[in-house]
Amino acid sequence: MTTNADEPQPRPRRRAPAGAAVLREDVTEAIRAAVFEELAAVGYARMSIEGIARRAGVGKTAVYRRWRSKLHLVLDLVSAIAVQGLPAPDTGSLEGDLRLLYEVTSRALRHPVASQILPDLQAEAARNPDIAEALRKALREGQDGVARGVVTAAQERGEVRPGVDHALALDLISGPLYWRSVVIRNPKLPKGYLPALARATTEALKAL
Repeated sequence: MTTNADEPQPRPRRRAPAGAAVLREDVTEAIRAAVFEELAAVGYARMSIEGIARRAGVGKTAVYRRWRSKLHLVLDLVSAIAVQGLPAPDTGSLEGDLRLLYEVTSRALRHPVASQILPDLQAEAARNPDIAEALRKALREGQDGVARGVVTAAQERGEVRPGVDHALALDLISGPLYWRSVVIRNPKLPKGYLPALARATTEALKAL
């Protein structure tokens, strides 16, 4: 039997390249969760791809297909914190917004994983400029959007003057809790501390 060369021939099915398999999102999320757990358990210096893979229930290849090294993995996760940020409060008053923000932030900083990871990464940042920059970006940008929202809403209500220095406002809003929880590592707050802090910060922002 002959075939006319001019007649269209059925196209062979295209085979996917051997290394082009789609990365499963559930595996990626399991690895990310394992990184946080591994950081909290052993710290950055002792953390290994093997330990992460074992904790995530995957092979090392699954980790290396997504990140080149543990440094790139941690930098990716820390940078993602900046994107997520915190929910912007909207209570109708500056003091109310600050109190709600402090309550949410305080709970987050008291979480066992966060209380272990942040101080460890800060210590590592002193030796590694890449981690230092990623951590600075995550902490600064993660809070900056929320602080700007709080201050902008207060300006619209006439509680804070227009043209206030947003960088200084962010320092006033975020500094106290990070000082207690991350620097001196004393997350247990005295009774009434958060309402008092919200009132004091409100007065400080009005004075800018």
